[in-house]
Amino acid sequence: MVEVLKTGFYDTVQDIGRFGVQEYGVPCSGAMDLYSAKVANTALGNSITEAVLEIMIIGPKLKFQCTTEIVLSGADLSPKLNSKPIKMNTRIRVLKNDELSFGLRNYGCRAYLAVKGGFQTEFVMNSYSMYKTITKNSKLKKGDQLSIFENNDSIGNAFASLRIDNKHFNVNVLDVFKGIEFGRLSCLEQQVLFSTEFTISKDSNRMAYQVNETVDNKIEPIITSLVLPGTVQLTPSGKLLILMRDCQTTGGYPRILQVSEESINRLSQSVFGEKFRFKCID
Repeated sequence: MVEVLKTGFYDTVQDIGRFGVQEYGVPCSGAMDLYSAKVANTALGNSITEAVLEIMIIGPKLKFQCTTEIVLSGADLSPKLNSKPIKMNTRIRVLKNDELSFGLRNYGCRAYLAVKGGFQTEFVMNSYSMYKTITKNSKLKKGDQLSIFENNDSIGNAFASLRIDNKHFNVNVLDVFKGIEFGRLSCLEQQVLFSTEFTISKDSNRMAYQVNETVDNKIEPIITSLVLPGTVQLTPSGKLLILMRDCQTTGGYPRILQVSEESINRLSQSVFGEKFRFKCID
């Protein structure tokens, strides 16, 4: 077990997502930065489908009640084991009663904690991913006990680390494809879309990232149609909504762009106030 001694800003259990149920209105969910979650699992020798803990900006304090191995990937939130700093993207032995904590954010927004064998929490619709109304809890709370496997095997190379390209945490440019309704924008509106530097809004979350700037919108609303993570919707007021992992499955706003999978991962590591431009890769 792993006991939650103190919660962070927003901690959830996530895996690669909940698939095959979108026709019933159930979001995909899953790790916001799937790349970093997969790195953490791969470094441990786990399947990439194992559940990890997604930790946002301010980390929790956790107590391990059994021996295991861990890897932290994604954002560097100054992790410490028993008050001693530990490295990111490195396989680390954790003993019974050890405590994991976090400090200042050095880069990124979301860190991923993988444990050997994955977190064995509530499994609903073929996924461990937490989501309000689907799972009993939508995020961790103080006192939670998270089931994990005990692992007493010795680590082959306790100090083996993976080198991660820091460009992953740079969101200056988001690669996008033209959306289904992109052609309904005027030539001038299309030019503005790709020449504007957008600022991430404080209203961004797991459902959608928003920006402060607006885009002129003369497009008529569409019949409610399918959307998915990465879809960029344009609201009647000109606001842009970049749908993320917990997004709804349908929407009635024009779908003007589709963000690439790699750029979704990179965007999820950004905080409000950071800026970016769209780059069409069609």
